[in-house]
Amino acid sequence: MDAIMAFVEWIGEDRAGALFGLLTGMVFGIAAQRSSFCLRAATVEFARGMLGGRVAVWLLTFSTAMVWVQGAQWLGLFDAQDSRMMGVAGSWSGAVIGGLMFGVGMVLARGCSGRLLVLAATGNLRSVVSGLIFAVVAQMSLHGWLAPIRTWLAALWVTPNGQNLNLLTLLHLPDEAGLVLGLVLAVIALVVARRNRMGFGALVFASGVGFAVAMGWVLTWTLAQVAWEPVNVTSATFTGPSANTLMFFLESSPALNFDIGLVPGVFLGAFLSSLVKREFRFQGFEGEANMRRSMFGAVLMGFGGMLAGGCAIGAGVTGGSIFAATAWLALFCFWIGAMGADFLVDQRGARLAAV
Repeated sequence: MDAIMAFVEWIGEDRAGALFGLLTGMVFGIAAQRSSFCLRAATVEFARGMLGGRVAVWLLTFSTAMVWVQGAQWLGLFDAQDSRMMGVAGSWSGAVIGGLMFGVGMVLARGCSGRLLVLAATGNLRSVVSGLIFAVVAQMSLHGWLAPIRTWLAALWVTPNGQNLNLLTLLHLPDEAGLVLGLVLAVIALVVARRNRMGFGALVFASGVGFAVAMGWVLTWTLAQVAWEPVNVTSATFTGPSANTLMFFLESSPALNFDIGLVPGVFLGAFLSSLVKREFRFQGFEGEANMRRSMFGAVLMGFGGMLAGGCAIGAGVTGGSIFAATAWLALFCFWIGAMGADFLVDQRGARLAAV
């Protein structure tokens, strides 16, 4: 702790936060690009009755994030109660409405917000356009014209006493149950991965995405312990940070923090990984209809993610790893929305085209 305090005093708290975000983002970007981590792909695979490689990757990421984070709490390296996600009221209504919207949106856009950022770094111009739309709508939902609607919907049903609820506490389970559940899910993920003959590298990088989530939690919590000014204890998420990063490049006097380092870090990590693997190539939209579909999906994700309190990563993995109750509800709604959209749009469209 003394070494970290000396380092923070040397470069400054704001720069330290941005650097921690950059490092977390690079680990996330490399791991996500190499493992092809994508909640949208996992939900579509599951909706079509398959337990394939995409489901295995998502399960391994989700479970290892839980194991790393709960293990860090057990070792005293992190305390979830200090996180902003647990310190403010959660929205049940936001988790349901926003979660369903985000789930539908990521199917239409063919990727969640985190996946779009990773794909954009590999030369996918479709993801660049959709990602920019996502960031603009997220900013509008946070501080712009859409903010009053988001606030009204979020206030319909909130958690009591002005703070979120711990799912383990809500279910009267001991704290150790979180680590045990993570280990059980990891074993299930490995079984599914073995059935799909996944390579060792894919498993390592899938778990690396989960490690990046824990890394962000530990780094921001440690910074909060030594900083003079209040520090937002957070980790990998892309709804708020995408909006904040957009404004960082538009404001005359922007401030550095973890979020501002995270998004460029993911982009840089995924970009370098794609170059090493020789997977960088420019790709565009395949027709006007696909462009409209992706743009509309990005709009749904921008508003839905901000309403739900996080994206597929922010609520689905980062929030889930600390057992924030509304994050787990949002994750469930992500799956329901995505599977419903796949059934009604993609599968139905394929059946009609075959007639």
